Amino acid sequence: MDMLRKPVIVAATLVATALAVAPTFQAAYAQSPRGGNAQDEASEMSRLGKLAERLNANTLTIVSGNVNAAWLTVAYDLSAVLDDGDNLRILPMIGKGGVQNLKDVRLLKGVDLGITITAMLGSFRRSKEIGSNIDDRIVYITKLFEDEMQLVVHSSSGITSIEQLRGKKVNFSDVGSGTQWLLRDLFTRLDINVQEVNMGQGDALEKMKTGEVAATILIGAVPAPVFAKLKASDGYRLVPVQYYKQVQSDYLPATISAEQYPGLIQPGARMDTIAVSAIMIAYNWPKNSDRYRRLEKFVDAFFSKFDEFLKPPRYPKWHDVNLAAKVPGWKRFDAAEQWLQNHSLQENAANARAPEIRRDQFEEFLGARGSQNAALTNEQRERMFNELLEWARTRKQR
Repeated sequence: MDMLRKPVIVAATLVATALAVAPTFQAAYAQSPRGGNAQDEASEMSRLGKLAERLNANTLTIVSGNVNAAWLTVAYDLSAVLDDGDNLRILPMIGKGGVQNLKDVRLLKGVDLGITITAMLGSFRRSKEIGSNIDDRIVYITKLFEDEMQLVVHSSSGITSIEQLRGKKVNFSDVGSGTQWLLRDLFTRLDINVQEVNMGQGDALEKMKTGEVAATILIGAVPAPVFAKLKASDGYRLVPVQYYKQVQSDYLPATISAEQYPGLIQPGARMDTIAVSAIMIAYNWPKNSDRYRRLEKFVDAFFSKFDEFLKPPRYPKWHDVNLAAKVPGWKRFDAAEQWLQNHSLQENAANARAPEIRRDQFEEFLGARGSQNAALTNEQRERMFNELLEWARTRKQR
C-alpha cells in the first residue's frame, strides 16, 4: 500500500467513521458487561461480524463537490442507481472540488473514486506536488462531461464583460476548489487583475446585492443547483465569456441555453462561454488487492447499468458521457479498459457509428463564429474537430 495514503475522518459524511468504527465497536461490545445468554451473545457477535465484513468489502466512496455544484448530484446518482443492498454500496462524499479531490484520491485512505478536471492532471504531473509518479498512481474510469464557466453578476453593477472585472472583488468559490484553481490560471492568462475572495456561491450571491462582491464565478456542470432558480427579475445576470486565444490550449468553446437557465436567459437564446472536461478518477491499486476488486465491481455495475443514468430523474449531463472516450496521456483503470474491450465499446467501434461531419462543414462553422476563431492554429483546429466528432457520436448513441 502506498505509504502516502494517510487516514482521515470525513466528518461531513461520516464515511471514514462508518468504515473504521465496526472493529472498534465489536471489540468494545465483546468486553462490555451485559446480561443474557452467552451462547446467544456469541451468535449475535458472529452475525454482526459477518455483516460488517460484507459491508466493508462491498462499499466504495466517491469524493465529489459541495451542495452548490453538480458533482454531488452526479455522486448521488451513482449511489441511487448502483446501490444493491449489501452487495454494492456507493457512499458520496462532499468534497472541495477538483484540486482537493485529486489530492484526496492520491493521498487519503478510504477514498476510492473522485471527480476532477483533466487540466489539473497535467498540472500536478508537472508540479510533482503529490509525487513524481502520479502517472502510476492515478487512473481514470471515464471522461464525464464538460464543466462550463458561469459568470454571474448583479444588474446594479453594470458589468457586461469579463474585462470589466479588473480591479474588482470576484468570488473564486471555496479555497481548494477546482473553480479557484482554474480561475487563478484563467485570469493570469487574460492579464486581468482582480481581488480574489473565497466563499460559498450562496454567500456570494447575497453579498453581490450590497456591492461587497462584484461577481461570482463557478466552473461546473450546467445547470448548477445554486444558480438554477436565479431570475433576471431579481437582479441577477449571466455574463458571456469569449473563447480567447490565450486559453484555447486547455479550454473548450461552449454555450449555455435558456433551457438550462430559464430565469437568466431569454427563451430560445444561448450564451457563449468556455468549458473544461470533468473526469472520474481512481487510485491505481495493484491487481488482486481488495481495493482493486472493489473498483472492478463498481466498473462492472456502472458500465452495465449506464443506460439507467439516461432516464429521469437522473442528472441531464449523463447524456453527454461517452464511456469509450479516451483521455490522451493518461491510463484507464485496467478493469474498465477490459470491460470496454469485452463489450466492443472501444473508440474505434464508436468511430464506426459516427455521423458524417465533413471537414468543410467544420470550417464553415468556425467561420460563422467570427474573428475569435480566425487565429486558431492547425493543432487547435484539429483538436476542436475531434471534439466535435466525439460530441456528435455521443448524441447519436442516445
